[in-house]
Amino acid sequence: MAEIISPHGGYRDLMSYQGATIIYDLTTDFCKKYISGYSRTTDQMVQAARSGKQNIAEGSMASGTSKKTELKLVSVARASLEELLADYEDYLRQHHFLQWGRDDPRAIEVRKLAYRSDKSYKTYEPYMTSGELAANALICLIHQTNYLLDQQMRSLEKSFMEEGGFTERLYKARKERQ
Repeated sequence: MAEIISPHGGYRDLMSYQGATIIYDLTTDFCKKYISGYSRTTDQMVQAARSGKQNIAEGSMASGTSKKTELKLVSVARASLEELLADYEDYLRQHHFLQWGRDDPRAIEVRKLAYRSDKSYKTYEPYMTSGELAANALICLIHQTNYLLDQQMRSLEKSFMEEGGFTERLYKARKERQ
């Protein structure tokens, strides 16, 4: 008999979720240190970072019965992190700080951290010593996580097109049972 509810969950093992978790934790600290607690920007940034993380988790858990929902929620996570990226770019521009270019040695150094198997908040903590360093490091990390989410969405789309979703599995199971 065909499997109706496909394996799901496992989001904690996804590199995209791990990156989004680090982004959320760093953003929370960034806002405490460098943005007024009375600013609406603080709430917006923290919520965008949280949305990036939580939508990956929710999508992963929903994937057993709805690949469409999983794809939608991963897309929402991606959009939330893009919003957060714009906030960090705004911060740098409004404070007259330099945004690192792709080939800036500091950006390359931050990007290399993603290849560590033991990366965590602590891995990026040295960049939290100034708003300029922190924002630039977070921009690098968001770009990397967005890349992973783009890859994840392409994979989910391909899988859905090849294997179908819950409705197709239900139909197949009913047909096999007859």
